[in-house]
Amino acid sequence: MKNGRKMFILIEAVLAVMVLVVAIAMLWERRGRDMEKISVIVRNSDDSQWSAFKYGLRMAAEDQGVEMFVVSTGSEMTMEEEKELIESEVDNGADAVIVQPVPGMESQEMLQEIEKKTPVVLVGYAATEDSSSGLPVVAPDNYAMGTALAEELLKDYDGNIKGRILGILSETTDSQAILERERGFRDVAEAEGAVVSWSVAGNFSGEAATSIETLPSVDCVMALDDASLKAAGACSASNRLHGALVYGIGHSTEAVYYLDTGIAECLVVPDEFNVGYESLTEISENLRSYLHGMRDRTISHTVIRRDELFTQENQEIIFTMSQ
Repeated sequence: MKNGRKMFILIEAVLAVMVLVVAIAMLWERRGRDMEKISVIVRNSDDSQWSAFKYGLRMAAEDQGVEMFVVSTGSEMTMEEEKELIESEVDNGADAVIVQPVPGMESQEMLQEIEKKTPVVLVGYAATEDSSSGLPVVAPDNYAMGTALAEELLKDYDGNIKGRILGILSETTDSQAILERERGFRDVAEAEGAVVSWSVAGNFSGEAATSIETLPSVDCVMALDDASLKAAGACSASNRLHGALVYGIGHSTEAVYYLDTGIAECLVVPDEFNVGYESLTEISENLRSYLHGMRDRTISHTVIRRDELFTQENQEIIFTMSQ
């Protein structure tokens, strides 16, 4: 009788374990079907400058097993428009958002409100200088890239740029990224005696590029972002920069083309692949565990010269830009 009771208990235990295994398998299968959804909002998202960034997002999405969607956007975006896009994505099922913030305190406050319900990671720069915003940022060291640009200029002039006349181009002066890049550049260049004749911001693509040639002549044009570098490169290629040399920060195949053809002297290239990969990885891990506190991540940059284009390391960087 005792043996029969023991057998009954053993069978019950085995059945209980089997039910538990089946339940776990069903739950796992359900989680596999209901993948977390992450939306990505950056300005002018179809532009080639985002190719490496989007490649990094795709690779991370595969590794993390999440669904990722890059929202189609225009070249200009207001805080209200960005808020509407984020809210629309959340309403349509996004579990988290990766955002290139519109600069400004109102934008920061808006993103802080959204972050109370939906995880948010910022890419490229913070909305303001306020480091206590609580919003994680994945970005290169923009100040360091500005100093790297000045140091490359120094190398080409054997360490003596005293009296050299320079011009600075940027797409905008609102973002923390551009402000930090210009500050880093000026801290080095002006300390060595270079003179910044002008610093101009705007959209210089297409017909607007003609406005660059109307600026006072300088020895070198320093482009602080990919769009400005492409505009300066186009002007130089058509002999409309009055002989000025072009240096810049860029991360598109067009930027590499201007370097390869000798129109640009050097490129400072932020690792946009890792900006995409690390931002999506960070927010995915947060979705899976609330104990995972998201943090800032600083991404590296590389200086590329024409004669170094075909090293293995640089070819890998260029490859990500063409994906």
